[in-house]
Amino acid sequence: MTHDNSVTRSTKLGPEERAAAIERLKSKELDILVVGGGIVGTGSALDAVTRGLSVGMLEARDWASGTSSRSSKLVHGGIRYLEQLDFRLVREALTERGLLLKRIAPHLVKPVRFLYPLQKRVVERGYVGAGMLLYDVLSYIGGRPGVPHHRHLSRSQVAKLVPSLSHDALVGGITYYDAQVDDALYVASLARTASAYGAHVASRVRVEGFLKVGERVVGVQAHDLQTGERFEVRAKQVVNATGVWTDDTQRMVGERGTFKVRASKGIHLVVPRDRFQSSMGLLLRTEKSVLFVIPWGRHWLIGTTDTDWHLDKAHPAATAADIDYLLEHVNAVLQVPLTREDVEGVYAGLRPLLAGESEQTSKLSREHLVGHSVPGLVVIAGGKWTTYRVMAKDAIDAAVDALDGLVPPSTTKEIPLLGAEGYRAAWNKRGKIAHAFNLHTVRIEHLLNRYGTLTDELLDLIKEKPELADPLPGADDYIQAEVVYAASHMGALHLEDVLARRTRISIEAWDRGVSAAPVAARLLAEVLGWDTEREEREVSIYLKRVAAERASQTQPDDESADRVRLEAPDIVTS
Repeated sequence: MTHDNSVTRSTKLGPEERAAAIERLKSKELDILVVGGGIVGTGSALDAVTRGLSVGMLEARDWASGTSSRSSKLVHGGIRYLEQLDFRLVREALTERGLLLKRIAPHLVKPVRFLYPLQKRVVERGYVGAGMLLYDVLSYIGGRPGVPHHRHLSRSQVAKLVPSLSHDALVGGITYYDAQVDDALYVASLARTASAYGAHVASRVRVEGFLKVGERVVGVQAHDLQTGERFEVRAKQVVNATGVWTDDTQRMVGERGTFKVRASKGIHLVVPRDRFQSSMGLLLRTEKSVLFVIPWGRHWLIGTTDTDWHLDKAHPAATAADIDYLLEHVNAVLQVPLTREDVEGVYAGLRPLLAGESEQTSKLSREHLVGHSVPGLVVIAGGKWTTYRVMAKDAIDAAVDALDGLVPPSTTKEIPLLGAEGYRAAWNKRGKIAHAFNLHTVRIEHLLNRYGTLTDELLDLIKEKPELADPLPGADDYIQAEVVYAASHMGALHLEDVLARRTRISIEAWDRGVSAAPVAARLLAEVLGWDTEREEREVSIYLKRVAAERASQTQPDDESADRVRLEAPDIVTS
């Protein structure tokens, strides 16, 4: 086992840290190299580095740019898996939910309340109530759940709490709690935390092949898309955590793969919070699955669909039919129906489902599997966002089995993300902090719920340049300091990284970030050293992305939506 000598690491993840990581990746053999920078890849890197191993991680695009930024943004046990009698998966997910809420990331993971409207009087209340009770019990088995338990409500209680529900749509309801998270920000924070513990992590580096000695995988051929440089990274064990790209990555090894991953498309709509009145989210049954209406700041998220997808994996596209499907189902319970004009944002993501015998993607397993069929290469696939930490632990356990020497077990149960330590004390002091910086308390709350105690670093930026406290045009929730910080501390390398993932402007703003783009690009240029031509190119690429997404969402089917979406150029700089 090789160990890093550098005990003092920067908690920043900026351009210098990326360059230094690449130099280290080129110069020494690692214990573990993780391929893929989504939730499972970044979780694996943190798991490995906190066991004392030397670790690298490469991501072809941006952190979380695939599936991990396009989820329902829920940290949940998965009530619908109870019906499939998958108690183990539900219990595991509820245990993780409690850990994330209480210890690992209390600044990013928050309780959220849902209503399950009942349509039949006795039988349904008994059946669903039993399920909710089991959900509560399973959450207690895993430790303190961190959320209140379920409650039964009468029809009149529901009407008070959710005035916009159609009166004839229900006879009563049951409320329960789960949790929610900004999925993309969480992954960027996880990558940064892994880096702070000593992992050498770099985004926008594409793995283009594997190095082999005989049958054994001993590293990868990498291509830095920022500079054009090609280099080799050597490692005792490589972990393939590429989600829906698993089969493609396995093909590079010349291995057919021990299990197949099927991509299932799920889309979500973003609607302004004032379009209907409710003090909580909704969980609705559909003929195929369940539909969530999730409170999201000043918005609602409505999702999701579940359909097979065989087209471009990098940019799954939502169709007009997908959007109509969600509107139709949510309108079935609302007094005043939502229309296409109410939709401010749309996003589509692909779930990496383990392909089984079932023809329907909604029936395929959310369990994960770890494979080690080629010496030197571990594959992790399947699973769900909430259980990423368990998946990462299982993947690294498999990799460690093949390493010499005694490697300690996983410690990530105990390891909070950067910004989590001291968060509650900082939250209690939010009024004083706001007063000291002459900012509104709501602004400080917003920052604390995104960066935790690292909010100090943003406030330092504002101290130096007070204008960074100004909001971005067309996206009042976010301030200019967040754009600077995204590049200097959170690994953002492009305008799209900031507008689509470090902030959620691309789905939350009515214009999807068009008016914020030039201002954000100017701020990024200072941190990333762009000239005017590069700045304009970044804006142009982003505007083309927005136009292509909007156009694809008017298309009738997947094929035409995919074709229109791919008319926008991708960010490849080398």
